Amino acid sequence: MAKIQCMAKVTEVSVLAEGIVSMWLSASGVAKSAKPGQFISLYCDNSDTLLPRPISLCEVNQKDGLLRIVFRIVGAGTKEFAAKKKDDEIRILGPLGNGFPLDACEKDKTAVLIGGGIGIPPLLELAKQLPCKTTVVVGYRNADAFLREELEEAADRVVIASDDGSIGIKGTVLDAMEAEGVTGDCIFSCGPTPMLRGVKQWAFEKQIPAWISMEEKMACGIGACLACVCESKEIDSHSKVKNKRICKDGPVFLSTDIEL
Repeated sequence: MAKIQCMAKVTEVSVLAEGIVSMWLSASGVAKSAKPGQFISLYCDNSDTLLPRPISLCEVNQKDGLLRIVFRIVGAGTKEFAAKKKDDEIRILGPLGNGFPLDACEKDKTAVLIGGGIGIPPLLELAKQLPCKTTVVVGYRNADAFLREELEEAADRVVIASDDGSIGIKGTVLDAMEAEGVTGDCIFSCGPTPMLRGVKQWAFEKQIPAWISMEEKMACGIGACLACVCESKEIDSHSKVKNKRICKDGPVFLSTDIEL
């Protein structure tokens, strides 16, 4: 799949919750081939900030050539992006990585989409594109449940957990799944590693195939530098060790192919 570097025009910026920003970008070449679960690299204007910032795709509008990203402000790079206004431009590279396999769950089956924190946004486009029924399980810190209404519109069912119990089930996404009797035929998940570790174990116990999207700091974003690796079951043909490059081989992996 061809990667495109271009100047993407900002068409809309909004704040969804404290420190959480939604941004639409016009980039028809990238949007044309983008898939749920992929990401783009965004480059800062400041030349002192050399490395790009990888941000997952939240929505893809191929018809209008638009991409939506939802990100948390955590440092100088994301702070710069959050300050952008309509018609400003950002240099981007994408689409990058391997997305979720949309054909993994047949039409008459049910997919369980599990997300935590900033791993929630990629589930929106996934829920819209999967051909099967979807149950979305999401974990928030508190009542600032960003994207909740949009997920409820896209999915057949939404189950919510929160750290402080201010919304949904108090506890983890796995606590909410147990409380609400969630089950399905396949799993797609994105979020922090501890959550993914729990999802992998739950899927193993239930004997349900699970695809997980790994989060990791990246440098090049195209698989050349080996800065973002995870331990794999098999020896990688590129590095010759039991590692997989998250940016190139992932970020989506079958849970049984990697160690957490």
